[in-house]
Amino acid sequence: LLYHTPLTYALILPLTLTCSRVKSVVASPRAPLRFFPAEAPLADLFLGQLEEADRLLEEADVSLVFYYAPWCAHCLAARQHVQQVALRLAQQVQFVAVNCWWHQGRCRKQKSFFQYPVIHLFYRRVGPIEYRGPVRAEYLESFIQRVSAPLTYLPSVRALHTFLTQHQQAVVGYFQFNSSPQPAGYIIFLLSALHALRRDQQGEVRFAVVTNQAVAGGVSLREDESVYLHRRLNSSLVFPRTQRNFTVQAVCDWVFENRESVIHWIQPTGAKSYSLEAELQKGPALLTFLPHNPLAANQLLTQVTDVALQYHSCSGSQEDSVSVPRCCRSLLDPSAGPSVCELCVSHCWALELYLQRVSLSSCRSVQSSYGVFGRWSVCCRSVPRPPPDSITGLQCRSNKTLRFYLLDTQLHWTLAQRLGASADQSLPFITIINLRDETHYVLNHTDTLADFIQNFSVSYSPLHRHLVGHKPQQQSQSLIQEVTSDSFLHTVMDSQRDVLLLYYSVWCGFCSALNHVFLQLARLLQGNSALTVARVNVGRNDLPWEFMVDHVPSVLFFPRHRKQMSVKFPENTPMTVPNLLRFVLQHTESGGGAEPRSLLEAELQVLQRQVFSLHRARERLSQQLSVLWRENRRLTLHTHTLQTQNAELQEQSLQLETLYREKTRQLSDTVHRLQELADASEELLKENSLLRVLLTVLRERDGRDTERQEEEGQEAADGQEGKREAS
Repeated sequence: LLYHTPLTYALILPLTLTCSRVKSVVASPRAPLRFFPAEAPLADLFLGQLEEADRLLEEADVSLVFYYAPWCAHCLAARQHVQQVALRLAQQVQFVAVNCWWHQGRCRKQKSFFQYPVIHLFYRRVGPIEYRGPVRAEYLESFIQRVSAPLTYLPSVRALHTFLTQHQQAVVGYFQFNSSPQPAGYIIFLLSALHALRRDQQGEVRFAVVTNQAVAGGVSLREDESVYLHRRLNSSLVFPRTQRNFTVQAVCDWVFENRESVIHWIQPTGAKSYSLEAELQKGPALLTFLPHNPLAANQLLTQVTDVALQYHSCSGSQEDSVSVPRCCRSLLDPSAGPSVCELCVSHCWALELYLQRVSLSSCRSVQSSYGVFGRWSVCCRSVPRPPPDSITGLQCRSNKTLRFYLLDTQLHWTLAQRLGASADQSLPFITIINLRDETHYVLNHTDTLADFIQNFSVSYSPLHRHLVGHKPQQQSQSLIQEVTSDSFLHTVMDSQRDVLLLYYSVWCGFCSALNHVFLQLARLLQGNSALTVARVNVGRNDLPWEFMVDHVPSVLFFPRHRKQMSVKFPENTPMTVPNLLRFVLQHTESGGGAEPRSLLEAELQVLQRQVFSLHRARERLSQQLSVLWRENRRLTLHTHTLQTQNAELQEQSLQLETLYREKTRQLSDTVHRLQELADASEELLKENSLLRVLLTVLRERDGRDTERQEEEGQEAADGQEGKREAS
């Protein structure tokens, strides 16, 4: 009943309100500061004002928004590059930086970014187009320029030919601007070029527009709102308006489905990126590391691209930059000799039907029957066969198909060094990696790229597998010699010395446990000048296949004069010093002669001396142990005594503490009583003083009364005396 009374509620409510007003122990965050310098030509919205960013985007044709977090190391590294680009393009592009980490800002509440920085570009409110490439000044500026000018205007046939020659993947649109300033098809083509930048960060696919019918005829475009996809190795294509809707997504999908890409840029995002591994899993890859600046022409890049085109050109020659925009396919007719039949039709589906109905031998038509725009037309032309040592069309003549990849040296120099690059970053580095065979080859500066590819593609390649080795630090002379990829053959294959080699790795725990065993063995054999005890870290040093082992740790013995008769230490035998010594002596004796016997005698003498030394050391150790045991016994007794004394002292301390508390209590009582007596004495003094005052007053009053009575008595006496005299 007590819990339901109003008085109980009245008591609980103030208590609850009091406990809920506990002060917060978390300090409020400091107000954010500017991330970019005040003199930088960009708007730094460090309070996360997203509405201000939207207003700035409406005022500019091209805008870049840099979303950052002040604590992010990637944002701090990208800040300098973004500032450099802003200084160069401030007149053409609006740069905005938004702090998306400030908890009171609108950006933090509306955006859900999982990493920073995030860079978005807008072209006349079209976007966002996210930039996912390297955040470096030259790469970012190149991407901004492609967003600012997504289309290239081609006013002449010469400009058209130059555009198709310079770019591997080119898309040309023909639009007539007679009816309206900006036809609907042109708007769709423009948006397609912007949409393609989301999927093509490197800008490998370039879009151009033609408005002159005579220029459009250079690529056989006759109809308005036609889109032409240029291809060098296969026949070029025209967007099928009758089969697909002319939309932004359809145009982009069509371009990326049918484009030719003989060389690819790959950009691993970090040390743990799987993008490179995914490409290497597809087959042998030729990696070219070169210093690349997207804003400048690269002659080496052009040379590598030309070699890649020759390698993929299976028809013997590359197509002209201006080709027939029909659905064509080249077929080889074995019965007709070195001739190629090109079947061209109006629609691709008609080509498939024609191939099913007409045999290959019917391709032998005269050239006069060939019509470019005919529904069914065939032409035959002779193709010269390339010489055997040429890489032209080597892709179709070899089972080792290569894929060509490009990497920027400035971004991935660590990877290049791990693959065997020299210390000079200004020089290109080219290597072929075959992940399936676990091999890779490095191009020497004295050889050409074409010869390098040709030597790799032949059945019995003359290329030597490149061995990547780790150079250890300079150490003082050690009993165990450390072997690397460079010194392996020189050390192990020395015909004048026996070599006992340990294969180990840093991550192998058993290998670490065997280090002291090998060290003891090396000490026993250090007097033998004809024997080398060595080890090799196979985790960091590549070795020739014939010298590799299937697991670590492993021990191999290479006898002198008979290196081809190397012997592996038995796996079922424990790796101890006696077993290893017996293994070495056993295979050393197989050579015959008195030398092994003398070696054995010398080793036995060394062992006897070692055993004698061990016995003496054991006696000394036993004596030291007995002394230590007696000292330990004495210390134990002394410790017991000290513990007893400590217990007694603790007991006395407790008694003294109890006595101290009792005396303190008595002293407190005495002080309290004295205080009471002092208070009572003070009261008595006050009362005594008061009584003295009262007594004094009473005495003065009695004196006055006595004097008055005397005066009155005197007056009465005088009156009576006067009366007697009068009478």
